[in-house]
Amino acid sequence: MNRILSLLLIAVALAASSVQGFAPSSLGGVSGGSNFVVSQRPRTAAQPVARSNSRTSLQMGSQAKFGIFSPAVYGAKIALGNDKLNKIRGKAISLHSQYIGDFCTWAGAYHLRTRLIKKAKVNGDTLGFLV
Repeated sequence: MNRILSLLLIAVALAASSVQGFAPSSLGGVSGGSNFVVSQRPRTAAQPVARSNSRTSLQMGSQAKFGIFSPAVYGAKIALGNDKLNKIRGKAISLHSQYIGDFCTWAGAYHLRTRLIKKAKVNGDTLGFLV
């Protein structure tokens, strides 16, 4: 039983790491790292940034993508029921957002909190947690 469980955990870890786990983040500079090189370039006139409406940029659960964890979510939906699953999912999202906020406060980068929470939502959608 322990061998099956460990093989399952290894398979899940490999699958999760291959889904853009090492893709550069949009939070850093040009290459996803430090902004040092970008700050050394001569500055040009700032272009106005076109912002999209937040209601159109974030998708709700009914339009979620099918990902690696979608079968587990469907199984939980059958086993627990839709209401119980949504309650557990809401609690998990709330705790994750709280931990992101705590980390940003600890790191002194509270201004990145909203971006990181949106990034977590996109990653959860890609992995299939929001089906």
